[in-house]
Amino acid sequence: MKQYVIDGLRPQDYNRLKDYLDQYTKAAGIVGMYWLVLENTLLTAVQAEHGDCFPHVVALKLENTCLTCEFLVRTIKQIRCDCMAYATQDQRNWLIEQIDAILEKLAIRI
Repeated sequence: MKQYVIDGLRPQDYNRLKDYLDQYTKAAGIVGMYWLVLENTLLTAVQAEHGDCFPHVVALKLENTCLTCEFLVRTIKQIRCDCMAYATQDQRNWLIEQIDAILEKLAIRI
């Protein structure tokens, strides 16, 4: 799996991130897993055509010492679909920028 990993989190970093993710992302139904909804302007043509699959998301996994962000764009409504694919360069850049902005907002220095 292709991922963006932030490691070396301290306990206070974990707590701030957890509180933020609990408030601003979708819970994935598994402890420590969250869905970050991808902006519609970033969808590929295939993803945009799949209105029944909205929203398209990327998975975030928060553990005690790290945050793992998958570069797989998924749909939470279906297990498999043609619209699921690894992130495009624009989608990857967006994800990294989102995570970096969250870390900066929460004053988490890694």
